Amino acid sequence: MEELLIQTENLTKSFLTEELETTAVRNINLQIEKGEFVAVMGPSGCGKTTLLNLLGLIDRPTSGTYSYKGEGAESLTENQMTRLRRGNMGFIFQNFNLVDELNVAENVELPLIFMGVKRKERRKRVGAILNSLKMGHRSSHYPQQLSGGQQQRVAFARAIVNQPSLLLADEPTGNLDSKNGWMMLDLLAEHNRDGGTIIMVTHSPKDASYAHRCIHLHDGQIKN
Repeated sequence: MEELLIQTENLTKSFLTEELETTAVRNINLQIEKGEFVAVMGPSGCGKTTLLNLLGLIDRPTSGTYSYKGEGAESLTENQMTRLRRGNMGFIFQNFNLVDELNVAENVELPLIFMGVKRKERRKRVGAILNSLKMGHRSSHYPQQLSGGQQQRVAFARAIVNQPSLLLADEPTGNLDSKNGWMMLDLLAEHNRDGGTIIMVTHSPKDASYAHRCIHLHDGQIKN
């Protein structure tokens, strides 16, 4: 049996306003093993991003349980959640989420700074990963000087520079043309072949075909 990375039981997230309570995800029972590539699909508003935020410890569930590497996450403090997230997870977003005021190398370096990695080691890792993605010659450029495909490569480098055990991708090809979209999917597949676990939210059946299995959400629940 493969090593179990994530397990949820009846994971539920509701949002309460003055007039209405909306349940974004309801009673999610899920197991994800180390080394899997899982796609999460469903129509807009079905809870895909909410589920990703819960699995990435960006948000807390309203009820239910979530275990990461066998450790229950619902009782963790905010600081403990942050440390667990920084040390184990990487994130790729549709809109890249690069810091405009920082150049390419500085953007990629950010997770290593938060983890307390020494400067010499940070520079070594950043240089190696940018060179591997054919972005070394752009290391001193700023996000607005890059194409969409180049920005997403930088975002990918930032997401994996801390060698996370889990990579979470929210529509990673959504703002890319088809050529750059395939390039991003190839990078994800290569990362998975190297042992990385990936959870990817996508609308695209073609993108989902890169995954080992697909989870379909409808109205916040997993469809069988």
